[in-house]
Amino acid sequence: MTETMDKKRTPKAICKNFQYPVRSRNRKSKAVTVFADATLSVLKNEPSELSYEELYDLSRELFRASFAEESTKRVEGLIDAHTRYILEQFKSNDLESMHFLGQINECWNVFCGQLAKIFALYLEVEKRYVAPEQKSFSIWRLGIEKFRHYFSSDIIVQRRTVSEILKLIEQERRGLKIDRSLVKDLLSMLSTLSLYSDIFEPEFFKETHLIYKKDSESLIRQVEVPEYLKYIQKIINDENTRAMYYLDNITRNPLIQTIETELIANHINTILTKGLDQMLDDLRMDDLRLLYQLLSRVPDGLAEMCLHFNKYIKKRGLVIITDAEKDKTMVQELLEFKEKMDQVLEDCFSKEERFLYTVKEAFEHFINQRQNKPAELIAKFIDSKLKSGNKESSEDELERILNKILVLFRFIHGKDVFEAFYKKDLAKRLLVNKSASVDAEKSMLSKLKQECGAAFTSKLEGMFKDIELSQDMMTNFRHYLASQKIVSPIDMSVSVLTMGYWPTYQPVDVIVPDFLLKHQEAFKNFYTTKYHGRKLQWQPNLGHCTLIGTFISPEGNDNKTRRHELIVSLYQALVLLLFNDKDELTYNEILESTKIESVELRRTLQSLACGKFRVLVKEPKGKDINDGDKFIYFKHFKCALYKIKINQVQLKETLEEHSMTEERIFQDRQYQIDAAIVRIMKTRKKLTHNNLSTEVFEHLKFPVRAHDLKVRIESLIERDYLSRSKDNPMEYNYVT
Repeated sequence: MTETMDKKRTPKAICKNFQYPVRSRNRKSKAVTVFADATLSVLKNEPSELSYEELYDLSRELFRASFAEESTKRVEGLIDAHTRYILEQFKSNDLESMHFLGQINECWNVFCGQLAKIFALYLEVEKRYVAPEQKSFSIWRLGIEKFRHYFSSDIIVQRRTVSEILKLIEQERRGLKIDRSLVKDLLSMLSTLSLYSDIFEPEFFKETHLIYKKDSESLIRQVEVPEYLKYIQKIINDENTRAMYYLDNITRNPLIQTIETELIANHINTILTKGLDQMLDDLRMDDLRLLYQLLSRVPDGLAEMCLHFNKYIKKRGLVIITDAEKDKTMVQELLEFKEKMDQVLEDCFSKEERFLYTVKEAFEHFINQRQNKPAELIAKFIDSKLKSGNKESSEDELERILNKILVLFRFIHGKDVFEAFYKKDLAKRLLVNKSASVDAEKSMLSKLKQECGAAFTSKLEGMFKDIELSQDMMTNFRHYLASQKIVSPIDMSVSVLTMGYWPTYQPVDVIVPDFLLKHQEAFKNFYTTKYHGRKLQWQPNLGHCTLIGTFISPEGNDNKTRRHELIVSLYQALVLLLFNDKDELTYNEILESTKIESVELRRTLQSLACGKFRVLVKEPKGKDINDGDKFIYFKHFKCALYKIKINQVQLKETLEEHSMTEERIFQDRQYQIDAAIVRIMKTRKKLTHNNLSTEVFEHLKFPVRAHDLKVRIESLIERDYLSRSKDNPMEYNYVT
């Protein structure tokens, strides 16, 4: 039984007597002919007269007889003629696109099958003659080379094949369904023929460039940036899938780079300008994350994104900083803005170092555009959080807010401004016992010390020390009163403040009731006896009291009274105590009886007669306090609370207090500038004005105007710390 070599036709069995050829020259020549005929039968898809076994044995005879070279030459001629013949049929343009590609693919598959069969026939020759000697091509390589030669020689067929393949790929890119296996087979053919890189890839990349250049230019104008980004992501995913299915591995990276260039790199500025600000405003985290991932794929993509991100932060930050009408909410808005940017950094930008730096640089830039004010408002914001009665739910929440506000503190240049206002507010919290938590106060102090050094917080620490010493001192004072057999209906507490630690307070003289003066004298005797040489200066504007107020029931029952504890400032207490003797007093009478400064008295009366808890009645009605106004004790005052805190007017910052704080800051800065100039000149001995200015700017931690520096230099020259050079008036010498 023999098996035919035609894969399309039904195998034909041939039964015959076969005798091995006799080793003679004639029979060997006949064997070569028989072998050539068998090869031709394979190429024509016709059955051979001999079986595979017979042909295999014959091939061994040919090898032993050294007829291999003659046989392979005859086979080469047959394959050459056959390859030329089968490819000539495609020169006609009558075939439709799909039919043309299908025929090419079928032709190639049939040819490869034929070549495989011929290769099997000549296996013995391949192993024993061609491979060791390398005098001729192998049968397989020979056939592939012939197909490559005639396919590449016919420019029309070659170009049409590539063109039709590219049309199918374009149709798939437009969303149509194509025969992917056909494209895969044809590209595999080109790869096997070593024509893939030469004739397909250049045209494929050219087509890809043109398609996505046109599409991107149109789409970027028509749709919003987030939609465009999703389009890019889809295209990249589709092209990756396409590359894995039917493109060579060498094509994938250049293909994706081409797409990235056309869809991303060429439109970076448009994408960022048109879409980044809106995405950041709306916190579109998924879109921002996708934007970051896409821009990271192209050179300088993230660098450009970082620049636009920086501009966005500065622009939005300046809106917050420069709006004076929103000063009350400035710090809270800054905290929320910083939290948003941190969230974007963490969730979308992978906390990349360049983005972390750009946030820091941008915040530091815009927050110092409005000199001094942010530092002041940050100090006041901390004061509002550290006061008792704030809305924070827990100490942990308070600690979290303090950590966040410390981040803003790092950005400000005028830290001396912050210190001045923080110290003033801390003093009020400590003196009236208004701190929400001593632990929180000390925690904040520790953070400031760690951030700015011990010198920055030395006075603040001194304030805490004074309060602690005063508490111990009051214990000793009560023992002193007991030893002196002084019995008092009131419980007086005094805080002794070291002048260098605390803000400067203007001395105030007011008329204090005799029973209070008696206790002041007792404390003064106690203190001067214990500390010789020290002088006490009373500050009534910082004091506070708790009074017991008795009021009559409004129902008209004179025997039914109501009592309330009134928590008031000392000024408020002095005014209310006057109504123990009279139910009605004029403004001028109150002023004469207390000697409280006019502005403070008006604010005090306003809190008692026009505030939330009105224990006095003002006539005529109105919020403004005038000289002719009359005040009446409101005996029918009623409130559901037993303890009532009446707004302590003196704790509110007045314009005068604010001006005094700014003046102290200004004076402190003058001293620091003078000290920096003298230190530098003492080291350098001689410097020009420009060099001295440069070094002073580097030494100081707050911004200094060139004019202010020049004024300080002139002042030091007048005081003989510096002198001008005789040869150059812009050069200074240190005066020893």
